[in-house]
Amino acid sequence: VFGEDDSRIRQGHSAPNISLMRRFTLNLLRQETSKASLTMKRYKAAMDNNFLLKILHDSGFI
Repeated sequence: VFGEDDSRIRQGHSAPNISLMRRFTLNLLRQETSKASLTMKRYKAAMDNNFLLKILHDSGFI
């Protein structure tokens, strides 16, 4: 979903930190109940602020 194989993040603590953020994000997207794929949910959240806020609100962050 995030192109992890193409990632060039390798120095210091950046790789584990980005990995944690990716897992956190994927878990939020998986909790969203629509039938869309994770890639499409990610794209929709990037393009539609209301959808992003819905994901964050449903998870309890907002």
